Amino acid sequence: MASQTRVKVAKLDAPKVHGLDHETLIRLYRAMYLSRRLDDREIQLKRQNKIYFQISSAGHEAITAVMGLFLRPGVDWFYPYYRDRALCLMLGVTPLETLLAAVGAKDDLSSGGRQMPSHWGHPKWNIVSKSSCTGTQFVQAAGAAEATLYYEGRPKALAQAKKAPLGEHVSYEGDEIVYVSGGDGSTSEGEFWESLNVACAKKLPLLYLIEDNGYAISVPVEVQTAGGSISKLVRSFPGLHVAECDGTDPFECHPVCKDAIEYCRERRGPALIHAHVTRPYSHSLSDDEKLYKSAEEREEEARRDPLSKLALVLVREGVLDQKQIESLEAEIDSEVRDAADQALVAEEPSIESIPMHVYSQEIDPTSTAFEAQPHFHGAPKTMVEMVAATLSDEMARDERITIFGEDVADASREENLKNVKGKGGVFKATAGLQRKYGQDRVFNSPLAEASIVGRAIGMATRGLKPVAEIQFFDYIWPAMMQIRDELCVMRWRSNGAFKAPVVLRVPIGGYLTGGGVYHSQSGESIFAHCPGLRVVMPSTALDVAGLLRTAIRCDDPVMFLEHKHLYRQPYNRSENPGPDFTIPFGKARTVREGTDLSIITYGALVHRTEVAAAQLEREGISVEIIDLRSLSPYDWEAIAATVRKTHRVIMAYEDMLSWGYGAEIAARIADELFEELDAPVRRVAAMDTFCAYQPKLEDVILPQTAHITAAVKRLLEY
Repeated sequence: MASQTRVKVAKLDAPKVHGLDHETLIRLYRAMYLSRRLDDREIQLKRQNKIYFQISSAGHEAITAVMGLFLRPGVDWFYPYYRDRALCLMLGVTPLETLLAAVGAKDDLSSGGRQMPSHWGHPKWNIVSKSSCTGTQFVQAAGAAEATLYYEGRPKALAQAKKAPLGEHVSYEGDEIVYVSGGDGSTSEGEFWESLNVACAKKLPLLYLIEDNGYAISVPVEVQTAGGSISKLVRSFPGLHVAECDGTDPFECHPVCKDAIEYCRERRGPALIHAHVTRPYSHSLSDDEKLYKSAEEREEEARRDPLSKLALVLVREGVLDQKQIESLEAEIDSEVRDAADQALVAEEPSIESIPMHVYSQEIDPTSTAFEAQPHFHGAPKTMVEMVAATLSDEMARDERITIFGEDVADASREENLKNVKGKGGVFKATAGLQRKYGQDRVFNSPLAEASIVGRAIGMATRGLKPVAEIQFFDYIWPAMMQIRDELCVMRWRSNGAFKAPVVLRVPIGGYLTGGGVYHSQSGESIFAHCPGLRVVMPSTALDVAGLLRTAIRCDDPVMFLEHKHLYRQPYNRSENPGPDFTIPFGKARTVREGTDLSIITYGALVHRTEVAAAQLEREGISVEIIDLRSLSPYDWEAIAATVRKTHRVIMAYEDMLSWGYGAEIAARIADELFEELDAPVRRVAAMDTFCAYQPKLEDVILPQTAHITAAVKRLLEY
């Protein structure tokens, strides 16, 4: 924590000023002035091209510093936004640490130089890594608060979380709360409202601070927020404690913060403080507020400056005289200069460090540690039955696992379970799990995909192992921001300090006539392009068991794609391979040996290529089939081996021909294995994209066997 001032108050027994003792007032002023001077120093460094960006906390210092009086670093959990510098200083972040982030130094604790300034993150103080995305933090904070309630009733889960990688940063205390903040502009994002809905429905110990400086960059509050007041809009949320205050006045902020935090600590539900602050500087150094703010507005903001207002009170009330204030400010100025001098000569991160922490360095799901032999027992199960069986086994082994999504529970109203069969998902993939493991471990979510993924991120950051379901791949798009900009990069952007090893189960692909364009989409290539995310897609019940168990036991976020068409097929059933059966990611399966031509495929097309190969065999054509199983990472060695063996290859897949997953594999084959292809094939390779198949509307969702056999014969003609 920033060192306390050496200024001594003349009268230690002096009366309090508006309920605050002199020591507290000096501490507040110190943090506020230090925050402002760090802003000013960063602005100077940016103009000297010694840092790359600056976004200030000026005008927000009073409310955030007061928050620091009541919130407990290393106990409570924090999702601050970029204007919370004074709060972070109160929690223990040092001036040097903030400036190391500003210059992008190797020893920057928030990100190792990977993020912009004021993107807070500090595992020791439970400050969770912040991204640049507006509003994404709200649902993650809700998930973190859900973890608080979960650990209250599941001490075994807490013990298991502490033993997992990064377990040293897992903590829980009985009256902890979660803090999340944002500007008024961020409340226009859907995640804000989705998080409020969950927080109130579950009575989460979640404290919202909305710092309203009147503008979202250049958009004024009356345009940004209906009625011009977010607190008026949210007052009807049941159980939500709502308070409004002048965020530039620490004396008005103090009781408001105290009451709201006590409300959350007493587990009465969430609280929201709407603090009216100022923004005396532009939104950032990339913005010029003179272009849209009148001179009168800017003058009014200057009159409400929290720093000058508090300095005036300190002198007027005899807490410090002008000379003492100047001495204190000189001491802080010196501290900032020293920190800046150290930051400017700090070592930069090496180029070699760039790929570090994209994935877990402790657990490698592609390793031989995940190669296991099956020990079969019981009657054969379909793919969807194997999903439920595998989840059940893993839940028995690991109490950190929670399962949630739309309709995944047997029945949210538990009293109904004695009279109803229970749902367990629209495909019955989670049937019976709520009955077996309880409603706190298997539960339904609101219909809000961004909230599902964001809450899962918050839970995983706290050490839980959420297995969340997006009901149909076609409806995953509201969660895209949470997946691409949050889930995938949490570990990397925090330089390995935080992680989010969420498993996202997603039914995908075409499976019935009449499903239309919103129950038949494929788009696996989009997510295979997301660094930090593992993407797998099994085609058999046995592979479901092995790959899903690996997904849960690995320490990376995994998108587990389950082709709907395969859920109940009889041809891909398997006996249960046992509770310890795993399959490494990035390990393809040779479905069928052949010599004339290779088909590389995955998902629902695996069986169709098998049928086509059987028909072709009767005509004397020998086809080799490779099931990739894992799309990111994928088994390039197996692909290269089969191309070198047969010298002809078809990439059969359900996604788009142009820019689809198979097109990427075909391009790499052309780039690295061109000389392995038969000479006539090489001549037509670019034109045919190795006969990659793209289904047409008349093909009724999935490519038919006839199309595959035709493609094989066509290629063999060359």
